[in-house]
Amino acid sequence: MPPAYELAVAAVLLDMDGTLVDSTAVVEAVWGDFAATHGVDLEAVLRCSHGRRTIDTVTAFLPDPHQARDVAADIEADELVRLEGIIAIPGARDLLASLPDAHVAVVTSAERELAVRRLTAVGLSCPTVLVAAEDVEAGKPSPDGFLRAAAALGVSAEDCAAFGDAEAGLHAARAAGAFTVVVGWL
Repeated sequence: MPPAYELAVAAVLLDMDGTLVDSTAVVEAVWGDFAATHGVDLEAVLRCSHGRRTIDTVTAFLPDPHQARDVAADIEADELVRLEGIIAIPGARDLLASLPDAHVAVVTSAERELAVRRLTAVGLSCPTVLVAAEDVEAGKPSPDGFLRAAAALGVSAEDCAAFGDAEAGLHAARAAGAFTVVVGWL
């Protein structure tokens, strides 16, 4: 059995996709459609998209801002209705149940409606503090989301532990000053 560790923090900041919810099948299908439609390399899109807002990924491949906004809106609408195959990450339910709501936030690159739908679809409670894509001017790897979540909880980001699986989110959490924990699962 691995050793147990204790970490004293004022609050916990959690990424959603890949940390609480496994949405890999849906994400890969949606970005696969995007890559095929726009003639871009799917592997490059997937490398770019992990942990980032939809608009930021689309803009990386479609430089016309008007086209990028329209395409991102279409992708986000498509994701809202694709919930089949999404599952809770093992241990996510127990983790959320063990944390007092006043000391936990979700910081996600997903739009708020999508985040709530995904959490609800897999039977996870949605913390009161949820910082979504539309709540920040700059998405991950900018620290804005983590700073906003910590402030909403009434604590400093330096007094928080941030859990995430994506490089962009981990960079964002570190830039905010949070103690970061890399989530990986089998």
